[in-house]
Amino acid sequence: MRIVLQRVSQASVSIAGNSIASIGSGLLLLVGIEEADTQDDIEWLTGKVIRLRVFPDDDGVMNKPVTEADGEILVVSQFTLHASIKKGNRPSYIRAARPETAIPLYTEFVRSLEKMLGKPVQTGDFGAMMEVFLVNDGPVTLIIDSKNRE
Repeated sequence: MRIVLQRVSQASVSIAGNSIASIGSGLLLLVGIEEADTQDDIEWLTGKVIRLRVFPDDDGVMNKPVTEADGEILVVSQFTLHASIKKGNRPSYIRAARPETAIPLYTEFVRSLEKMLGKPVQTGDFGAMMEVFLVNDGPVTLIIDSKNRE
């Protein structure tokens, strides 16, 4: 699984001009799932996201996780995170999981986040053409890959 994590002051998702999800201060997670992903990837990423200290403490130092910052989370599926552009100019999505694999993993990832966060997590609509709006706070943007645990 691969995530682009952005600390936001607000974020929302719309489909055909209709807002379907929104958050205030928190994390926007763009999530790409590949065929090789398992429950282990979900558990590792959930823990990493929940414990990641990217919110400022009283001294302005990034020292608080989303739970201590009383932040919200918005998760949006994005299969293009597994695009390969090694050959030619048209991206290949061969590594991205097919919906029958990706949807259960995506759903479990959201459930796992909700359990660790202690409140509901907002989501986009898996597989839909969405418009994602965000105000990146910082800006803070991180790429996290469960297959490359640096």
